[in-house]
Amino acid sequence: MKIKEVIGKILEYHPQLPGYRGCDDYKCGDPEAECTGIVTALAPNVDVIRKTIELGANLIVVHEPTFFTSEDGPGWFESFPNSVYEEKRKLLDDHGIVVWRDHDHMHFHNPDGIFTGVLKYLGWEKYAKAEKSSASMFTHFVVTLPMPVSLSRLADHLMEKIGMNGVRYIGNPEDLVSRIAIVGHLYPMFGPKKEGERPVEYSVSLIKDMEEKVDVLIPGETIDWTILSYIRDAVSFGRKKAMISLGHFNWEELGMKYAKDWISELVGDELRVTYVPAGDMYRYQLRG
Repeated sequence: MKIKEVIGKILEYHPQLPGYRGCDDYKCGDPEAECTGIVTALAPNVDVIRKTIELGANLIVVHEPTFFTSEDGPGWFESFPNSVYEEKRKLLDDHGIVVWRDHDHMHFHNPDGIFTGVLKYLGWEKYAKAEKSSASMFTHFVVTLPMPVSLSRLADHLMEKIGMNGVRYIGNPEDLVSRIAIVGHLYPMFGPKKEGERPVEYSVSLIKDMEEKVDVLIPGETIDWTILSYIRDAVSFGRKKAMISLGHFNWEELGMKYAKDWISELVGDELRVTYVPAGDMYRYQLRG
């Protein structure tokens, strides 16, 4: 099976996006090459590429950018040289590896391919309920655990399942919690403005959930001045509220573990599909 045939199956699996012009595309390599194996990974960092070579695979399906820009074109297009890009590109080219990005299609999938994988591999599928924010086009999930757990134990569970070196959190580690909101990125993002009304900021709209039913917020990207400051003050007033910051890449990692599952079904026994964790890019040093 050629690489372009594998990608064709993936695009048939996803919702059709007529006239799509976005980041989901080939980033390097020859789509006409015969596929020798598939790797799914959150990001194609050098360790992932080296593992792909070791596995004898030549297609990496990723969710995040390859060559260090938000535009994520198939190369380096800035006016200044980038020696890290050159070495990374050579590593890919020398081993005939194709990188194909699946970002927008995965998020447009119903249910969202990343959220589905996160819930599945945290073991929370049956406890989760999808909810829609009035301030965002995105759905988030509220998870109600069958038994309360301490915030510290919840953090340990996340680190173990995702493979992290540590987490940042706001809250009291001994507090017992059971209601968790897994939400998207909290960068400044506003919902559609209705006539005569103020536009609602996504992160601010989530305060309503924290007031009514949520103990712990697990976001992707974070900003400090909206709901995180609310949670900090709530804790100071003795409320059992918390936030666990996993980071964008760690938060979405399990979505690409799930991609291994559904891509395996698409290609059957013809090709080996392997999930390779991108891994936690951060080290944590505590003040001694």
